[in-house]
Amino acid sequence: MNVVRIAPSILSADLGRLADEVRAAEAAGADWIHVDVMDGRFVPNITFGPAIVRAVRAATKLPIDVHLMVVEPERHLEEFAAAGADGLSVHVEASTHLQRTLHAIRQLGKRAGVVLNPHTPEENLRWVLEDFDLVLVMTVNPGFGGQAFLPAMVPKIRRVRELIDQAKHPIELEVDGGIAPDTVRTVVEAGARVLVAGHSIFDQPDRAAAIRALRAAAA
Repeated sequence: MNVVRIAPSILSADLGRLADEVRAAEAAGADWIHVDVMDGRFVPNITFGPAIVRAVRAATKLPIDVHLMVVEPERHLEEFAAAGADGLSVHVEASTHLQRTLHAIRQLGKRAGVVLNPHTPEENLRWVLEDFDLVLVMTVNPGFGGQAFLPAMVPKIRRVRELIDQAKHPIELEVDGGIAPDTVRTVVEAGARVLVAGHSIFDQPDRAAAIRALRAAAA
């Protein structure tokens, strides 16, 4: 659980060359591929559907980490699972019956994740602590790539780490938003072990060097 994983977000990739971008990220040393699904309702932007997940699945053997920024996420679980997602993460704020949704993800044989927006307290996790396998702490307000990291989230990451360490099973702690070499050390020291990064990987000419820079900063 102390190994830091790098999950490039295809939100920042060149979508006209999506398969090549995914293969390049894998060759560069990525651990997971992160897919941000936005519906234009839970967040302002609209991005990807199951067809994109299928395309990513065809391009890589890496685990595909799907972040559902959608209302009523329970309606879409089976389709994204069938498309090739290895993990499905849903927002506390969007899930009326969170425990039921997490149970449904596990029933599909997928890693169940919970996501917290910046304003959402970590105490929400306590009541479903045995029902998820990953928690994603947003370090920006979700909906768009390229936003600046919110330093106020660092104490929250620490509190989430303390909370999930009480669980009876391993839980990954993931962060997403403004992750770059100058912010990595802070979030890793706070307890994060999965780092979602978009611009700091896909906007760089040498993706392998970009991933190495993130790992070096984490160390």
